[in-house]
Amino acid sequence: MRLALAATVALWSVPALAQPALASGAPSGRPPVNEGWSITVGAAPVVSPAWQGSKDYVFSIYPDLRVNYGDLFFASIPDGVGINAVNADGWRAGPIAKLRFGRDEDGRGSPFAITGSSDALIGLGDVGATAEVGAFVEKRFGARQQWRGRVETRRGFGGHEGTVGDLSLSYQARAGRTIVNVGPRATVASKDFTRTFFGIDAAQSLTSGLAPYRPKGGLVSYGLGGSLIHPLDRHSAITGFSSLERLGGVAKDSPLVIERGRALQFTAGIGYGYRF
Repeated sequence: MRLALAATVALWSVPALAQPALASGAPSGRPPVNEGWSITVGAAPVVSPAWQGSKDYVFSIYPDLRVNYGDLFFASIPDGVGINAVNADGWRAGPIAKLRFGRDEDGRGSPFAITGSSDALIGLGDVGATAEVGAFVEKRFGARQQWRGRVETRRGFGGHEGTVGDLSLSYQARAGRTIVNVGPRATVASKDFTRTFFGIDAAQSLTSGLAPYRPKGGLVSYGLGGSLIHPLDRHSAITGFSSLERLGGVAKDSPLVIERGRALQFTAGIGYGYRF
């Protein structure tokens, strides 16, 4: 398997998507793996918003445990658990499942936060962890297959019951041994998702002091992400990543974001991984 490329996260998830810097499509920084089982362990210090739409930031250290079987099976916190059921002519597609961490009203965006918090969610209640199950399709193209387009859709079970769609396009280039990836991405979601994270019902309005808000489904966020992956040797690599995103209308129009948050979201981190 070639060194993973991709534009970073969410870090899409920064908080709402729950694994900020280690969200779907985040670069793994793992060295090439051709066949058989491989295990990669590492860690990634990340600075990200306390929750998606927050103006307050938290510092987290995310563990990075990855298990792969050649180019067929993959499992990790950022990428979820999936199978490349289709893997030919630049196409990859198959089932995928991911875990989205919950959101506590005391401002803790993830269990890996070390410092920083936000009091903007007080009165809105907690959102539990969610299992998201769906499928992905991606295509590499270009003279050197330097472009990659990816679409992923998942249905939530647990903390939210909505449908989420992630779309991304990334371009890969090399500077010596360093691999550079950059490209746009966007996230859309159904009303069950947007109302969970950005909606305010009558009871929440009374306890939080924010005006009621019942968003429809639509564009949650859009932006640009990039990564630098530098192999140290055959077994290890360092990955730097960042993203700059803006909330879409259904999210940024929420009184929660207007009065207590910020539509522009920035995430940055650096990770180290070692493959056994």
